[in-house]
Amino acid sequence: MVKETKRMTEQQLVLFDLASEHYAIDSMNVREIIRMQVITKIPGAPASVEGVINLRGKVTPVMDLRKRLGLVVGQESKETRIVVVEVEGQDVGLIVDGVSEVLRIPVSVIEPTSTIVAAEEADYILGVAKLETKLVILLDIGRLLAAGEKRTSLGAETTRDRAGAGTAVS
Repeated sequence: MVKETKRMTEQQLVLFDLASEHYAIDSMNVREIIRMQVITKIPGAPASVEGVINLRGKVTPVMDLRKRLGLVVGQESKETRIVVVEVEGQDVGLIVDGVSEVLRIPVSVIEPTSTIVAAEEADYILGVAKLETKLVILLDIGRLLAAGEKRTSLGAETTRDRAGAGTAVS
């Protein structure tokens, strides 16, 4: 019971940087954090989907989080990482500028976003955490990867298109 109460008053987050700002996602969604890898481009994928990687024998789509959030795309550095998250049973890699820490924060330091700051299109922003030295934007990874975009980025439409295209050979 004590552990359950603590979980309700604290949230464990993975903090990362994008375009000189601080963001975080719930650590429960994070499978692993890996160094940048060679990414195979997929023709016809949404602009924010960089392509796919082979992650221990499993083809995993990779999305550039800067592009998805409408931020200026930066140069890859030695700090660039791929945060592999699980969304609806599927693994998706998210390219971030760097991962800074995993941290437990009290829920009381999280403030909801103002309607002035967060438009309806940005419903993936859960709030802003006020930490001692910085403000951290909390992202809802499930909402961030919209249903249609998840399907496309995970190859469902591409696979269907390929199956249909392959039958018309004469």
